[in-house]
Amino acid sequence: MQERGSSVIGGFVLVVVGVFFLAAQNIPNFMDQGWPFMVIGVGVALLLGALFSGAPALAIPACIVSGIGGLLLYQNATDNWESWSYAWALIPGFVGVGRILYGILRGQSWSSALGQGSSLLTLSLVLFIAFWAFLGEPKMEPYWPVLLIVAGLALIVWPMFRSRSTP
Repeated sequence: MQERGSSVIGGFVLVVVGVFFLAAQNIPNFMDQGWPFMVIGVGVALLLGALFSGAPALAIPACIVSGIGGLLLYQNATDNWESWSYAWALIPGFVGVGRILYGILRGQSWSSALGQGSSLLTLSLVLFIAFWAFLGEPKMEPYWPVLLIVAGLALIVWPMFRSRSTP
């Protein structure tokens, strides 16, 4: 089964790479603006591998790679490369989404799968907002106390929902 899984994953990767190079040959200026699609495509290939090869753990790196590809696509399209100063904080969220998909692909209930990735999604959101508030545009410094209040309320309320979902 593992050999078949590797073959499927390898096949998906080859298809994605082939589609990328075909687009590069036939779409004007694709390499200028479209190169992040290569990264997204590798992530999609990994996700398809998770779905069809019996290796659900591939959902985690699939989400990481696709998410970073999405960030690169945004930055390349807007020329906002400075956003890396706070966009990196989304990576734990990509891991959280991957953990949720991994749980679902393993046949876990939605609430159990959500419980596995939700803390990383929350952490990622808090980090992203905090770093964006100080480093992004427009500056959010006047709103920092409100962000602290929201984060504090989330920490207070979160355990209430968490205790309901765990047996």
